[in-house]
Amino acid sequence: WTPPTCCRSSGINAEYGGTMKMLVSGAGDIKITKDGNVLLHEMQIQHPTASLIARVATAQDDITGDGTTSNVLIIGELLKQAKVYISDGLHPRVAAEGFDLAKKKALEVLDAMSIKKNSRDDLINIARTSLRTKVKGAVADLLTECIVDAVLAIKKEGEPLDLHMVEMMSMEHKTEMDTKLIKGLVMDHGARHPDMPKKVTDAFILTCNVSLEYEKSEVNSSFFYKSAEEREKLVKAERAFCDEKVQQIIDLKRQVCGDSDKGFVVINQKGVDPNSLDALAREGIVALRRAKRRNMERIVLACGGTAMNSFDDLKPEHLGHAGLFYEHVLGDDKFTFIEECDNPQSVTILIKGPNKHTITQIKDAARDGLRAVKNAMEDERVVPGAGAFEIAVYQALQQYKNEVRGKARLGVEAFAEAMLIIPKCLAQNSGHDAQDCLVTLLQEYSGVERPVGLDLTSGEAMYPAEAGILDNYCVKKQLLNSCTVISSNLLIVDEVMRAGMSSLKG
Repeated sequence: WTPPTCCRSSGINAEYGGTMKMLVSGAGDIKITKDGNVLLHEMQIQHPTASLIARVATAQDDITGDGTTSNVLIIGELLKQAKVYISDGLHPRVAAEGFDLAKKKALEVLDAMSIKKNSRDDLINIARTSLRTKVKGAVADLLTECIVDAVLAIKKEGEPLDLHMVEMMSMEHKTEMDTKLIKGLVMDHGARHPDMPKKVTDAFILTCNVSLEYEKSEVNSSFFYKSAEEREKLVKAERAFCDEKVQQIIDLKRQVCGDSDKGFVVINQKGVDPNSLDALAREGIVALRRAKRRNMERIVLACGGTAMNSFDDLKPEHLGHAGLFYEHVLGDDKFTFIEECDNPQSVTILIKGPNKHTITQIKDAARDGLRAVKNAMEDERVVPGAGAFEIAVYQALQQYKNEVRGKARLGVEAFAEAMLIIPKCLAQNSGHDAQDCLVTLLQEYSGVERPVGLDLTSGEAMYPAEAGILDNYCVKKQLLNSCTVISSNLLIVDEVMRAGMSSLKG
């Protein structure tokens, strides 16, 4: 069995290599990508073995966020190498046993090769290595800085990283090189009153989840009145219930702002009716209604303050603060920017692009980049990239197989050969001869006994750790474990049968 063409040609995409795939849905939607996870998710796979491998690859993405294409390639190559020996009479069980021994040795090599690194520069190198396999070089370099700064901004000592605190907002506007990190929040809706200011500086921000409109009672209720005066009274009493809450906001604004130029912004998760909007607009207060729940959490983290569920004990210390609050109109869409926050613990990556599929591609890449940085921070160690790990495993297994007794050594040899698919693919996708590059790398490695990777521009050997080409430790570890298990399971399957309800009923 050999891996699907899409995975071989897109496999281990390099900055200069790897071709793109255009996915067209039944409705005619277009997606252009070279991200293995996206490909395997979107492709319609009929073959049962292929769909099993695709599931393993997408599970790899769910766990570590990277290494999907490598997964497919290594499983395919393990099966291909094992087939050579099995066709000569080796039992699949023995081959699987050899794979297991080889995996244990490969994990030892991985631990020995890992480098303790966790500075900002190391995180940038990790993110860049991951992103350059997904988008073109210039965009990858721009995204790298955004992603690392975003993760460092939301990091809290002694707490697990929550990547949901990095909002991704997309605007079909300008080019992909205008993508940037906003150290604050961007929301995809604006103020609901034409007289409200469009830009406010040095603003106090009140985050609340309080209804400022007429509420329908939960049980059936009705008003009974005998005259028009009584009806007026009832209407006024009902209106006063909302007006009191609006007045509390206005009083607080006067208390904190006084006669200064400071702004005041109300962001409400529930509704604000026209009368309330009018009263707030007269006071120069900007009000946004029906904000998303996840934004309510993020606003408090970005600007400070407390999200209020009631105005009964409203105090100035419940307010957050932002240096700049403005509205940006793009066609029919309104975007609200909250920037210049003092100590933002929630940030936004604003992705721009000329069309939908460019934005989708950058979004997918940014998600993988965030996971790569998170993995590096949690592992606190990295592995040299550019095929260096696979070359080291190949050489280690070639020596180790002499210690293995019996036929299992053939399984170890097949595993060693299969690992070379990664540097071979790197060479192919960069337009170099795979065999030439492989021979160069193996010669160089046996001469220096230090991690040696492939330079994609020249096709020569280089030292990836010095060049800043680094991979995630947990991605490689997950790869070795999942590829060995799945390929061993597939090897010992000797027949595929259609299952389901039997036709021999009764």
